[in-house]
Amino acid sequence: MLVDARIKQAAASCCREGEPMIESSFYVPTGEGGFRSTPATTSPWSKDEQHGGPVAALLARAVEQCEPTDHKVISRVTVDFLSTVPQGEAVVSARVARRGRRVELLEADIEADGRIVAVARAWRIDSRPESTPPIGIVKELPSIPPAARPQDFPGLNHEWGYAKAIDWRFVTGAFDQLGAVSVWTRVAPSLVPGEEPTGLQRMMIVADSANGLSAELEFTRWLFVPTSLALTVHRQLEGEWMLLDAHSRIGSSGLGLSHAEIADSTGPVGMVTQSLFVAPRA
Repeated sequence: MLVDARIKQAAASCCREGEPMIESSFYVPTGEGGFRSTPATTSPWSKDEQHGGPVAALLARAVEQCEPTDHKVISRVTVDFLSTVPQGEAVVSARVARRGRRVELLEADIEADGRIVAVARAWRIDSRPESTPPIGIVKELPSIPPAARPQDFPGLNHEWGYAKAIDWRFVTGAFDQLGAVSVWTRVAPSLVPGEEPTGLQRMMIVADSANGLSAELEFTRWLFVPTSLALTVHRQLEGEWMLLDAHSRIGSSGLGLSHAEIADSTGPVGMVTQSLFVAPRA
């Protein structure tokens, strides 16, 4: 498999040419499982709401750190958003729902303003290096384009914090174009101060963007809200760059689906799906 040398060159460039990052982390711990959101989590729809990506990553962190076990890794995480997640303080908790020698099920939730706003379930599976032959993971990858300021979503702008927190390098498609996209991404801030985000956390931060990146309908005229997010991987993410190949499908009865394949500089890593509620804007 060929890996373009520009992957390494791009890693040395800034998050967005001429634009410094606004925050060093998405959250700040407040103790006892509590976290305070920073402007890097800000949703495009309201400065008072959080984007789903950091929320999903915070849940992923909780299950990763819940009674960690040698030789077991997270292979699948599903997140259900029960409501919008407000800016401010929230409490995250996690637990083992089903114990097992080779396979375990974990659960986590986020409580804000006295109510549960998002829940997650994760499968943790026994994983031993070199124990199985790698099959179907070789893929020639596009090179990472040079840094450039992306065009804004029609009707939105990049003043919302989450957009500034990610380095977006479009191979095909763009924010201001409808349809499927292929985009290299790199997460600039840490999830919480003093911690290097795990591969799973970095994937969750970006994965919830699949529906917006691959929008088939205009933001100003339509709602297509992801009610859930499912990430399934067959290996761990390597390095800081992640390629997202995303597309959306919309039926005739208000249901939609976004799907994305995730890869790193060495090949495919996993897939993400989102169920969508689709409706005209009032």
